[in-house]
Amino acid sequence: MNLTSVLLSAACVAVLASCAPTATGPQVGRIVNSVTGQEGTVSFRRGTLQPRLGDPFAADNATIRIGGQTYSGRTTILNGSAGSLLPAGLGLSLSVGGGVALGEGGAVAVGTRLDTPRPGAATVRSGNLIARTAAGPTLTLTCTLTVDETEHGIGECTGNDGVKYALQF
Repeated sequence: MNLTSVLLSAACVAVLASCAPTATGPQVGRIVNSVTGQEGTVSFRRGTLQPRLGDPFAADNATIRIGGQTYSGRTTILNGSAGSLLPAGLGLSLSVGGGVALGEGGAVAVGTRLDTPRPGAATVRSGNLIARTAAGPTLTLTCTLTVDETEHGIGECTGNDGVKYALQF
């Protein structure tokens, strides 16, 4: 193979790759009113459903459309338990025991166990979303979310009127 054909092949591959679709669109799901059953859509900007330092004044990353209203807001996703000294999914236990019987020798035992997560076990994170309408009177939705590492999840929202909603995304 000569250099010209290699360069021509590389150029063709680059042109074709630039035409390929990318998965940078929003993460889309649905929202359902628990009282009326009315359905709407929820969308999140990709990459924003991962744990990150909380900036309460960051740009909105979520849009909810239901019942003729459009809500926009921000999510905050927490990175697992802050109380553990071990990496996520690991567990450590330590046990000490002993026994003595009359007329016989005694025994002391020490044991440790380190548990690791199951292979392929999903890591889920919790978070919230606060969204509001732009037009007056302002309506709000306050949501709790459970999200996996592929940014899919479920949630529950409550409107400022007390109506509950279910989320799937």
